Amino acid sequence: MIFEGFKQADFDVFTIPGLEGRMEGIQQRIQPKFKAIGDAVCDDTAMLAGDEMFLHIAKHARRTVNAPVDTWMAVCHNKRGYKQYPHFQVGLFDDRVFVWLALIYELPSKQTIAKAYLDHFDEVRAMIPSNYMLSFDHMKKDASAFSELSDTELQKALERFRDVKKAELLIGQNLPSSASVLADGPQFIELVKDTIHTLMPLYQMARNASM
Repeated sequence: MIFEGFKQADFDVFTIPGLEGRMEGIQQRIQPKFKAIGDAVCDDTAMLAGDEMFLHIAKHARRTVNAPVDTWMAVCHNKRGYKQYPHFQVGLFDDRVFVWLALIYELPSKQTIAKAYLDHFDEVRAMIPSNYMLSFDHMKKDASAFSELSDTELQKALERFRDVKKAELLIGQNLPSSASVLADGPQFIELVKDTIHTLMPLYQMARNASM
């Protein structure tokens, strides 16, 4: 399958009531598109990372009552799982698409990654484009515009990521569902590749700190 872009019907999946109905919508409409995106970006990501990369598609298997409010795919060097490692995510809420370098709370090496980022603070700040966003919880829509974060605020965010067990750090792009690039499959694939390329130095720093 070639990725041909997202449609409004993909976002409307999150209005389907009930866990079973919404999961059926996710599985039928969105997950095949994640597979197509993964097929298109995994090899490029592997070349940049210097390591084999694998596609993981969120199954939401732990849910028994509440329907998911978002869904995502991950690209990670580990074949068996991704949550305990730095990884890249592409996913949807009902009103947006996100493309993240994701460092989530399951990471056992959060403190060493945060230390690496803090020790190279000026480099890290320079690596992140001004139009990118930062999020501190992958389960919520809340995200901060990087351009609006002062050095002090960014440093405090990194320290919180280091010190608070449930704190996370996600860096990348948020695109409203109305963005024209989302409906253009090849153009969106290039955006994902460009985002991963831009974030790869931060990914490598996190991976090295994890070893």
